[in-house]
Amino acid sequence: MTGRPGNARAPAVYRVAPLPPPGPDPDADPGTRPPRLALLEAALVLADEPLAARQLAAAVGVADGDIRPLIDQLQALYEMDQTAFLIHELAGGFQLLTRPVYHPWLTRLRRSGHDLRLTPANLETLAVVAYKQPVTRADVEAVRGVAATEALRVLMEKGLVRPAGRQASLGRPQLYATTKTFLQAFGLNTLADLPAAGVLPAPAAPSAPSGPGRVPAGAA
Repeated sequence: MTGRPGNARAPAVYRVAPLPPPGPDPDADPGTRPPRLALLEAALVLADEPLAARQLAAAVGVADGDIRPLIDQLQALYEMDQTAFLIHELAGGFQLLTRPVYHPWLTRLRRSGHDLRLTPANLETLAVVAYKQPVTRADVEAVRGVAATEALRVLMEKGLVRPAGRQASLGRPQLYATTKTFLQAFGLNTLADLPAAGVLPAPAAPSAPSGPGRVPAGAA
């Protein structure tokens, strides 16, 4: 006799075991991630951009204020095991990245040319926008002494610069500011992390790497 569909159990692959109650499990393997740390790690591995603390808290199922200790705990495990990964606070969120020491080898394996190649002119324009934002095209041109229309167009195409409203002056010129992608590309958490303009070294090469010499864990 065939049972009703409602009585049939889902195949094991579709069933999710409930999380155990909080507290240490005396029978647990010391090398096994506790369930909430495993959920946190899975969320970080899956993400291809920084996740805010509230997003990670929702994924793990804890209060927003309880996610930072879990992040610190997972980071401590990475340090203790000397894994290839670390959790980096970036662009207002958290992202799992490879350690800088592996960057030269990983870039050879990447298929998608994700590095942001910028000419010296584009880098100069980006620097003006970053340090003076929100800024108009005329302001950028006044600093650099040359036209900035093409450089601003390229930077917007690469997602590094965005329109940021209009200035309350004659003609209401367009204002420009940097983006979250800019913070990610240069390994910054917020604009407050920009180095003081007076101590900036001369640029050595017209290339802006993805992150501070690191590759996102999920990149290939």
